[in-house]
Amino acid sequence: MRQPLKLAWTSGSKEAEQGPEVAQMAEWNAFYQNEEDEEEQEEGEQSGGDYKNTGRDSLVFLVDASKEMFIKGEDGQLSNFDMTMQVVRSVYTSKIISSHRDLMALVFYGTEKSKNPSNSFKHVYVYHDLDEPGAKRVQDVDALRGDKGAKLAAETMGSGETSLGDALWCCSNLYSDIKLRLSHKRLMIFTCRDEPHGGDSVKDRQARTKAGDLKETSVVIDLMHLMKPGGFDVATFFRDIVSPPEDESELGLQLEPCDKLEDLQKRVRVKEQKKRAMSRLNLCLGEGINVAVGIYATAVTARKPAPVRLYRESNEPVRSKTRTFHTQTGSLLLPSEIKKAQVYGKKQIVMERDEVDAIKKFEDPGLLLIGFKPMGKLKRHHHIRPAVFLYPEEDEVKGSACLFSALLTKCSEKNVFALCRCVSRRNYPPRFAALVPQKEEVDEGKVQITPPGFNVIYLPYADDVRTLDPPRCHSASQIQVDKMKEIISKLRFRYRSDAFENPVIQQHYRSLEALALDMMAPENIEDLIMPKLEQMDGRLGPLVQDFKDLVYPAGYNPDSKPAAKRKTADSGGGAEKKPRDEVSEDEMRAHVVNGTLGKLTVPVLKGACKQFGVRTTGTKKQELMDALTARLGT
Repeated sequence: MRQPLKLAWTSGSKEAEQGPEVAQMAEWNAFYQNEEDEEEQEEGEQSGGDYKNTGRDSLVFLVDASKEMFIKGEDGQLSNFDMTMQVVRSVYTSKIISSHRDLMALVFYGTEKSKNPSNSFKHVYVYHDLDEPGAKRVQDVDALRGDKGAKLAAETMGSGETSLGDALWCCSNLYSDIKLRLSHKRLMIFTCRDEPHGGDSVKDRQARTKAGDLKETSVVIDLMHLMKPGGFDVATFFRDIVSPPEDESELGLQLEPCDKLEDLQKRVRVKEQKKRAMSRLNLCLGEGINVAVGIYATAVTARKPAPVRLYRESNEPVRSKTRTFHTQTGSLLLPSEIKKAQVYGKKQIVMERDEVDAIKKFEDPGLLLIGFKPMGKLKRHHHIRPAVFLYPEEDEVKGSACLFSALLTKCSEKNVFALCRCVSRRNYPPRFAALVPQKEEVDEGKVQITPPGFNVIYLPYADDVRTLDPPRCHSASQIQVDKMKEIISKLRFRYRSDAFENPVIQQHYRSLEALALDMMAPENIEDLIMPKLEQMDGRLGPLVQDFKDLVYPAGYNPDSKPAAKRKTADSGGGAEKKPRDEVSEDEMRAHVVNGTLGKLTVPVLKGACKQFGVRTTGTKKQELMDALTARLGT
């Protein structure tokens, strides 16, 4: 969104020198933008749209098609080629849902047949060019899975000599042929051979040279090495091919080969998902001591994509534009002719745009360290909104990672959190924030589970804290409490958020996938959030009935309807009518004079308008108040 805005501003300043009419037209064009652009900008601001790089991400799968890749494992385990195709399909489908504008390609090397632009490279088969993923590509990859897929691959490509240098050169040409701006370029090599050229020094040198050329053009090369008999030695050849890890936490990812589909999928997911910062700020530790940090969202609510509006005659996407007109003259209004106002004390206060911005702005974005507090001072009710994650940005300020790591280590050792004043964006109000240290955790496969950094907990102001008056209830006896403790202990389980999928979203995407891939019907979705009643009854046994006997009276049935209340004798057998909300004219004038109309409810205001014959343009509370003030305030 920033680039078009910049172009419009430059155009306006140039045309202002030519004449006021041209400058006025430029101002129109800059102001009356598309509604979809505004929605995208708002969405980007909420989910973190202030990215350092603009453009599309790209990913090339470079897959070894040698005979060793098609050998099945023991006990009917999947072959390395079949595992790779399942991972490629999984990434294709996830990209279609999450980032359909990203570019992806699938290239095989070590094939008998050749297929690439101009057929310049032998034994290299470009199965998919670098383009946006679609349903047809998913179907093509599905055809390469299983025994039938292995047979199709042998007929289509075959297995032949290997020249990784030619394959890397072909991938370099795929990147150079793209005219779009690419923000991130990644190349993943899938192979089970640690010496693809069998010790041929000429081919090894050629591959190292082309890998160096790719890395100089900002292409990140990752190795997804698969299990083979005798183990996979990265140091033999591929340590000079792959890019150095972007993070120290990824050092372990390049050591152990994958022998399971789940491990390979997890490793690819970690690599292909680009981490983008919501914003980049300076953490001020003292006068002249600044650490560059990035704020990341660790969890974002998954939503179904918004529907696309189409023109019914041709099914082409339509775009809507909004313009503001004068209610009396019908003339088109310029942004300079629109001002903002607020009613305060029966007086309309009009403000210019720069005055509104000046009121909103407290200080420049950043984090300012105030001090440290013990972790025991941070309570659960202080968590008023989703936390974000803080991580150093070494590229912005050199030495940030070292100082950030030292601060994190000391906070973890002393079990304290850092108290800061946080202004996350320009014109955002300041907040108090607690920086809670978080240590790094890795699983058995050396894959990072939890990154090291600070969790930013936004703290409430005094205005945010409410005083509650809890209802008074009878206290439970100790026997009842002990019995409920037994029930709770029987129903406990370890909760993991990644074990439960949103059934509504899953059903939505499964249905879309079935339509796009011409399936007979979508796959059935298991609602994992539904309680498993049979297992719960088996665990509890007679505990539930024992608890009912302790708490409820004999013969209590919660499913039975309560008995209807008998009508009182003086009610006359009819329902009691609700008194009408009426206010006399003197009382209403007193409210207008004292400025207390806002204390009245909307039904009362509507009844007053009807009582005094006041016509209103709408039914909102402010519109009713304005109409009554205009009528009774004179």
